[in-house]
Amino acid sequence: MKNPLIGALAALGVVLGVGLPSGAHAAVPFDCRTLDFGIYWYGLGNASQKAVPGVYNPYFNAAKPTVIYVHGWQKDGVLNGKRETFNYAENDPTYGVNVNMADAWINAGWNIGIFYWNQFADEPEVKNAETKIWTGTGPQAMRWRQCDGTYTTTGAPTVSAAQLFYNAITANMANFSGPHLRIVGHSLGSQMAHRTSIMLSDNVVAGRINSRLQPTRVALMDPFWSKDGKTYLGGRWTGEVAREQINTLKTRGVIFERYKSSNINDLFIGDSNLPLTTMIGQTELIPQWIPNTNQGARHVAAYNMYFRSFAYSAPVECFDTSTGGYSCTGTAASAKTTDVRTQEMMNSSYTWYQSAGMSTEVPSDNMFWRQAR
Repeated sequence: MKNPLIGALAALGVVLGVGLPSGAHAAVPFDCRTLDFGIYWYGLGNASQKAVPGVYNPYFNAAKPTVIYVHGWQKDGVLNGKRETFNYAENDPTYGVNVNMADAWINAGWNIGIFYWNQFADEPEVKNAETKIWTGTGPQAMRWRQCDGTYTTTGAPTVSAAQLFYNAITANMANFSGPHLRIVGHSLGSQMAHRTSIMLSDNVVAGRINSRLQPTRVALMDPFWSKDGKTYLGGRWTGEVAREQINTLKTRGVIFERYKSSNINDLFIGDSNLPLTTMIGQTELIPQWIPNTNQGARHVAAYNMYFRSFAYSAPVECFDTSTGGYSCTGTAASAKTTDVRTQEMMNSSYTWYQSAGMSTEVPSDNMFWRQAR
């Protein structure tokens, strides 16, 4: 039965993982008359080219450190004929700034890409898109949306979206020799990130794929898991399975970071997954330049703030001292924060809350207060 609360939230413009506040139009036009999914590598100036096995791509070098972003729910996004990019203003024309965030990564010697699964993720209800992450044979199978708003299974795969992400990585990065592989998932895309990461890691452990394809670091940006048990998970919640997968990946050395920027998990359909916070910590972003009434835009801010932060020094961490004062000599979380420090934060007993820079979208003035979990 259709959940009326989800429909009401969508009508109010509360967007869970679409990557677009209500009414926004992202860039990268594509032909929505045909099914298109996969990794697109980005170059300077927000240029991009799809990764195709065996075809030269000027925006990818197998020896470079690599970051891949995967989006979440894309309700009605196909009707616009456009998709997210690394330009914040195109992802959110109301509150975003016209900055090509990939440029800093590229200039620092990184490959940077997006895995698009938007035609599968464009479902009326978020749970239908969520199901496709875990199984290709759910109630909606792997149907995809066309330009006219209708759905079809013509040419659709029979495997899950996470399997498609895994296949894209292993097919296009088989000879990867770079020193770092980072996967960044936003909202529902966070489930894509941790599920694909465990698939990569399991196959590395089994000796079936290149060992460099085990992710170095996984960033969960304002992640979303729905409540209640799922038949395709044997009655378990998606957040419960997430903790199992993340715990296994942690034991294999994978570094996790989690950021919160909105209240999407406080809207009765989301699972706040608090036990995960005790496992990997959390950094709470407070984008006050966006009205608190626009949780959709605050939700979108998370991954845009993250990718933009790479162009700046890691933010300052402040904390109480044993003498009753405070110190601001530490380093908090961002895309620029080192792996060593991010892993240290993951394994600590603290959570971080933004304490400065909330009124501007510029990362350079951000500071975070450290508190016990």
